[in-house]
Amino acid sequence: MSTPREADLSKVRTIPVAGRPNKVNAGEFATPPHDDRSFAAFVRSLPDVLKAADFRRVVDAVVQAHRAKRAVIVMLGGHVVKTGIGPLLVDLMRRGVVTDLAMNGSAAIHDYEIARFGATSEDVAAGLRDGTFGMAEETGRGLNEAFVKGMAEGWGMGESVARALEGEASLAHPELSVILQARTLGVGTTVHAALGAEIIHQHPAANGAAIGDTSHRDFRRLAASIERLHDGGVVLNCGSAVIMPEVFLKALTIARNLNAGRPTGFVTCDIDMQRHYRPHVNVVQRPTLAGGAGYELTGHHELMLPMLAWAIADAMG
Repeated sequence: MSTPREADLSKVRTIPVAGRPNKVNAGEFATPPHDDRSFAAFVRSLPDVLKAADFRRVVDAVVQAHRAKRAVIVMLGGHVVKTGIGPLLVDLMRRGVVTDLAMNGSAAIHDYEIARFGATSEDVAAGLRDGTFGMAEETGRGLNEAFVKGMAEGWGMGESVARALEGEASLAHPELSVILQARTLGVGTTVHAALGAEIIHQHPAANGAAIGDTSHRDFRRLAASIERLHDGGVVLNCGSAVIMPEVFLKALTIARNLNAGRPTGFVTCDIDMQRHYRPHVNVVQRPTLAGGAGYELTGHHELMLPMLAWAIADAMG
């Protein structure tokens, strides 16, 4: 049996390290805490590589969009609201940064319950055993009656929820409701329902026609808002893995259909605990092929979104 061949390493060609392109250099490394312990110093201390660099780019994009008076659309999933991020979003709305909110039905339900009762997020497993999961009377009746009223008055779903909260004699925490505060601050708010996917659809007061009418009106309103993304706007998708990426893609194609291919040249970012197909493709990738940039920041909302909100506030000076 012959001896197997071996590569002759003595004949390998090498190159000088000085001529080699490098992806990382020492000047990009993180720095430890010094005398300045401010949040701005913390952001500056981050390494200028990979997602830390993307984080800064997203912050810069939001600030530049604000200064250029372009749309900054924040899309929400329910988990973002129930992890206590509402006050930060309200602050960004007050600063004039966030111009539009768009959310799935879950986010609206959690927001409504926080405003009215000061608590939300039931024990699903326990309620599922005896069929009481999602059967809260006040939540289901209050929201469904709001949609029926909204259909009669020509309101969108987000507007219907806000007006219903305004009409309540007593609210536990109106200041924490992103929907209510958005209405007060003149920020457009749309809610995008998925029939059968939300607890209020199983309530005796549920009216499919009202749900469809008010949510579809909000779909049309979102499509109109998206026009203002052109040349410098920003879309942040926070915690919605399916509904908002799908809604956004369809609303974007309507906007481009009605405006000769615009908007283009905007920035998108998906922020979630893990990577999902639809946000990656429908938010980060496809919408920016005609110009712009897409980013993904992976991490828990209760950590990532406060960091982002504080960095934006600081960068605005």
